[in-house]
Amino acid sequence: MAESETDDDSSKTRVPEELNYSEQHEWIAVDSGVGTIGITDYAQAELGDIVFVELPEVGDVLEKGQSFGTVEAVKTVEDLYSPVGGEVVEINETLEESAEQVNSDPYADGWMIKVRLDSTDEVEELLSADGYKALIADA
Repeated sequence: MAESETDDDSSKTRVPEELNYSEQHEWIAVDSGVGTIGITDYAQAELGDIVFVELPEVGDVLEKGQSFGTVEAVKTVEDLYSPVGGEVVEINETLEESAEQVNSDPYADGWMIKVRLDSTDEVEELLSADGYKALIADA
């Protein structure tokens, strides 16, 4: 991909202000000690058409930075990394049949897992929306 295309793509990427972000392009929204996690708009755009998502089981315990599954696009397969540690309390089962929701709506219908946080301190270590925008602007 040409340098100018990357810059152009990142300027159009949606980066909701209320979320936190990992450098591996996952987002997290925290509510009452439970974090909802998915991949960013930038990540889904870079991957292209997503055809399959492999997610963990409810009850699995994740460590921050641990792979929790994979996302398969037409041309590639990428690991998914947990931005926080905790127990998986819910998975988005609709992605089994409709993985393309990650492309069409990565911050709502395309969420992947919900994790009961071990510590909210780990969320504070993640990037803010402005920090994530800076990260993808340099990509």
